[in-house]
Amino acid sequence: MWIIVVILLFKGLMEDFIKFFFSRLIDSYGNMLVCVQVMLPQCERARSISGRPEGPYRAVESADALVTQDFEGVDTLDKLFVHAVKRFSKAPCLGTREVLSEEEEKQPNGKIFKKLVLGDYSWMTYEEVSQAVESFGSGLAALGQCNTIAIFCETRAEWMITAQACFRRNFPLVTLYATLGEDAVAYGLNQCGATHLITSTELLRTKLKNVLSAVQSGLQHVIYAGSGEVCHADYPQSLDMHSMQEVMELGANKEYEKPTASDLAVVMYTSGSTGKPKGVKMQHSNLIAGMAGQCQRIPGLGSQDTYIAYLPLAHVLELTAEISCVSYGCRLGYSSPHTLTDQSSKIKIGGKGDCSVLKPTLIAAVPEIMDRICKNVNGKLREMSVVQRTLFKVGYNYKLQKVSQGADSAVLFFKRVNLLLGGCVRLMLSGGAPLSASTQRFMNVCFCPVAVGYGLTETCGAGTISEFSDYSTGRVGAPLICSEIKLRDWPEGGYTSQDKPHPRGEILVGGPNVAMGYFGSEGEGENDNFWVDEAGQRWFCTGDVGQVHPDGCLQIVDRKKDLVKLQAGEYVSLGKVESALKNSPLIDNICVYASSDQNYLISFVVPNQKQMIELAKKNGIEGEWEELCNHTKMEEEVVKVIKEIAVTSKLERFEVPQKICLSSEAWTPETGLVTDAFKLKRKELKNHYIKDIERLYGAK
Repeated sequence: MWIIVVILLFKGLMEDFIKFFFSRLIDSYGNMLVCVQVMLPQCERARSISGRPEGPYRAVESADALVTQDFEGVDTLDKLFVHAVKRFSKAPCLGTREVLSEEEEKQPNGKIFKKLVLGDYSWMTYEEVSQAVESFGSGLAALGQCNTIAIFCETRAEWMITAQACFRRNFPLVTLYATLGEDAVAYGLNQCGATHLITSTELLRTKLKNVLSAVQSGLQHVIYAGSGEVCHADYPQSLDMHSMQEVMELGANKEYEKPTASDLAVVMYTSGSTGKPKGVKMQHSNLIAGMAGQCQRIPGLGSQDTYIAYLPLAHVLELTAEISCVSYGCRLGYSSPHTLTDQSSKIKIGGKGDCSVLKPTLIAAVPEIMDRICKNVNGKLREMSVVQRTLFKVGYNYKLQKVSQGADSAVLFFKRVNLLLGGCVRLMLSGGAPLSASTQRFMNVCFCPVAVGYGLTETCGAGTISEFSDYSTGRVGAPLICSEIKLRDWPEGGYTSQDKPHPRGEILVGGPNVAMGYFGSEGEGENDNFWVDEAGQRWFCTGDVGQVHPDGCLQIVDRKKDLVKLQAGEYVSLGKVESALKNSPLIDNICVYASSDQNYLISFVVPNQKQMIELAKKNGIEGEWEELCNHTKMEEEVVKVIKEIAVTSKLERFEVPQKICLSSEAWTPETGLVTDAFKLKRKELKNHYIKDIERLYGAK
């Protein structure tokens, strides 16, 4: 007994000693462990140009006039690329890793996974990309293209080459998510009326096999990128099938009409999180203005930067990020979520993920990706010794304190953590969904400054981006220099511009970056959220609710469509509850559901496998993964954890789910339950869990 007491006392004294010693070491020998700190003063970032609390708010740099272009006279996307090629002709532009082989790897559970063995990146220079763009555009013209081209393809160099060829030849480009369901793909192709479809051999052999026969819009040519043979007999005989290389070799058609700023550049179909996907019409001028605003917020963007491209190019965040990087001479290395890091699902054990090989300096990410990184690092920390965990905690708290004070301070022993993303990342941009405060702080401390952006497909991805020097959390920054923000009262939800301490309301985004409406929806009422004011400026009503801080920065506080009224009259913001509960290490994903004829919430939860198994062992429950998720006792135990998180998150009693359903399967875009940006598809989730909803609400 005395031995145990002595050991425990020694352990406690050791921890106290390490904390004391290490904190003194940091203070005394800052030159050894800490880089130079730069204090960053707080300042006004945007102001209401009307003087009224509802705005409109503009960035201080564009208070007099909104910016429409980054480079003088460069008002179309083809001019933007030509401008970059002239400046960086011999520099590396687009990079792709060669697949050396595919191997089968047996998992501990007996399942067989295919793993890739990848080589180094091979690069096309800006000049070589421009030549490929010219050849492909010429080939498309030789096929008789004169209307619109649709692209349904994974993120890869051929996607960008196709886009630039369309911009150069003034062919409107219709983009479709590679993870859309078959019905949604057929709907988009039929609505847009494209005669040519660009895809990959993989998608052609899988998703498109059944879709093409359902397309009745006059599709004539299917062009595929990638290796491998395609059996033409497997597809409708009315279609002409070509490889991308074959199209490039068709001929040199030099005559074409260049686009103007007001020409349609892109019809970008949304991910369909609220129903059928909608095609957003973007002119060249809309995208040029939006990217001018985005680039102004990225300090030091230039040819020394390397960007890792892995998000879906059919998402406005990725498309504008890649084009912006190209316009400043950056290298773009292509990747995928399956090969991004050494731990990614398709990387062979001992192999190098794309980040380790490419060593990017810039990364764009949706919050779901950052949450995974955060949970992975925390999982590894729990496996470390007491001494290692204590050292990490002391260093983390020290840097967090400095960051909270506005100092950019890098503790060197975070270098090992930083190597997860290649070790050279200097800036990260988060967009597509709300980023939790805890994840943002973690990424700021362990990796690099994180800027949080807010924009929609309908605003060409541009709205606001926080300054990289702004270490506050929960905010999305000031309006970009191309856009302005207004708040419109929403009395039903209890949000008005007269609210204290900050004016609140529904967010309206105005500026030259606002798109032209939805394709094929003229006269159907879907374009009512777009309008032009008396000064001729375009506006879009977002459906999001925000508040503006005294420095002019925006914070998203609610979403109109996520607000549900319970039987007793209480209003619940589903997104707010989900954001709070996802802070639990036990919860990988969660969808909160409410029925207006019930007085309590329920939720569907994707638990973290490691945490869930530990919780099961703690409660003496054994079984396979699916059995654990279907176990009534485990549902009860997870509800207890949810209630504990709810208390620390200061949720109201009626905001806490009382019953849950555990999902043994992760929600990925391939399941159709989340979008490519990992936003919840509430309608699909409801349909998927309809029997569980009836069970949890006690239906007979």
